Amino acid sequence: TKEQLIYLQLEAEGLRLLPVGTRREIAESIQRSPKTETLPVANGTALLIEIGTARRAVESQLKQLARIEEMVVSDPEIMRGTPVFKGTRIPVDLVADMLAQGATAEEILEGYPTLSKEKIAIAPLYMRAFPRRGRPGRRPWQGKKARGRKSFPLSSLLRSA
Repeated sequence: TKEQLIYLQLEAEGLRLLPVGTRREIAESIQRSPKTETLPVANGTALLIEIGTARRAVESQLKQLARIEEMVVSDPEIMRGTPVFKGTRIPVDLVADMLAQGATAEEILEGYPTLSKEKIAIAPLYMRAFPRRGRPGRRPWQGKKARGRKSFPLSSLLRSA
């Protein structure tokens, strides 16, 4: 539920440093009255929990996630269900991998002009929210030495054509 996400946001911001009993009380208070802006701990003189700030952060992230989901489609008829940008056959994970390897948005746009900067920016966010399923693909060639190398003069290749 949204209340549980608010609690997890507070946990990520440092609530986990409090004793378990206190955290349980805070979680129950959020469930009882999720619209509360602040929550005093103990008598409220030493510690005041800002629930409103966490709620706004969660709501913003949920809106962003909804927008991301609108831009991506996963259909078994399109690339066997690989998540692609809507209206294209460009896999989201491909763009996210390119960004992770240091490619710029401009370089990606050169190769994929149907994308927008916004779509490129959401690729890593989508992959973080919806990671690939299963084991990573094996690369049998990785870590092995090349067996041999042959070189051919360019003229011999041109003659055979």
